[in-house]
Amino acid sequence: MNIFVGSLPFSIEEADLRESFEAYGAVDSVKIITDKFTGRSKGFGFVEMPNDAEAQKAIDELNGATVQGRAIVVNKSEPKPEGERRSFNNNRGGDSRGGYGNNRGGGNDRGGNRGGY
Repeated sequence: MNIFVGSLPFSIEEADLRESFEAYGAVDSVKIITDKFTGRSKGFGFVEMPNDAEAQKAIDELNGATVQGRAIVVNKSEPKPEGERRSFNNNRGGDSRGGYGNNRGGGNDRGGNRGGY
């Protein structure tokens, strides 16, 4: 089972997270998501456990638990359908971006006297 773990302290390490979940059973992998530019934790991650019963027990007991002073969120990670994945231009609405793109009207619609004629 793939488990989402959120509201993590930024200082927590993958080894610490693994240790917390290994108390409930075998852990296949642990991944804390980091910013690709700074390398700093984004405060959430994923844990994979092969045994669903052990994974569910970990979810039940760790959801809301306090880790380094923060109450963490733990639940089953459901994969998003392929069409809902975020992309670079997600939810931009085409060319309806206000004052950008092709909405300038050629630059002559700003009022005032152009050219001083």
